[in-house]
Amino acid sequence: MRSAVKLFAILGVVLFTTMAFANDIYITQSGDSLDLDITQDGQDNVIGTSTTGVSLTGDDMTFAITQTGSYNTIAATIKGATYTGTWSITGDSNDIALLCSSTTTGSCDTVTLNVTATGDDNDFTINIGETSDAESATVAFTVTGDNNIINSSLDGTNANITVALDNSASLSTNSANGDEGVAVTLDIDGDGDSAGHTVDLDITGGGGTVDVTQSGIYDNTVDLTISGDDFDVDITQSD
Repeated sequence: MRSAVKLFAILGVVLFTTMAFANDIYITQSGDSLDLDITQDGQDNVIGTSTTGVSLTGDDMTFAITQTGSYNTIAATIKGATYTGTWSITGDSNDIALLCSSTTTGSCDTVTLNVTATGDDNDFTINIGETSDAESATVAFTVTGDNNIINSSLDGTNANITVALDNSASLSTNSANGDEGVAVTLDIDGDGDSAGHTVDLDITGGGGTVDVTQSGIYDNTVDLTISGDDFDVDITQSD
């Protein structure tokens, strides 16, 4: 049986309004073939928290988020074999976290996730497979704005990460609040077979840090392009 959930602002799930300009969404779901769309517009909105999150269990899952505004939170856990997601974030000071296959019930074997964000001071933590050794993951970040932080950990056989960042300032001293323009930390683990692990980074702007750690067997590739001053880059690869 196919289950579908469509959420727009305050429709279709348990939702508690905490203030005039915010709404909270908490979901616990189990079942295959979920189609879930969430749209929020405003500030201080919540799609799960670190203590009361969004938990989705099942295979062949599609989960899309469109969130507009500042000081919003996303905390979601997915337990399943196949996941496709499109997350669109517009605004500043947002905290976005996804754990895919946290503790079993599927291993997020096949994941395709596209994250597009425009805004400053956003924090992204995306972990796929974790210790479950997923088979294939394709994750893409397209982020425009200053002081954005991306932390992503993928455990699998064939992982592909694309990161395109534009912090709008070529010099680090011009980045917002005088802080780092961008910070990217990628940790890829698992067996890099003939397809291997691939990291493609294209960063425009100054004053940032990039850390890439890959491990696997034989096939690891990092393609890095940086246009900007004062960068600190560390890359470690292991066969």
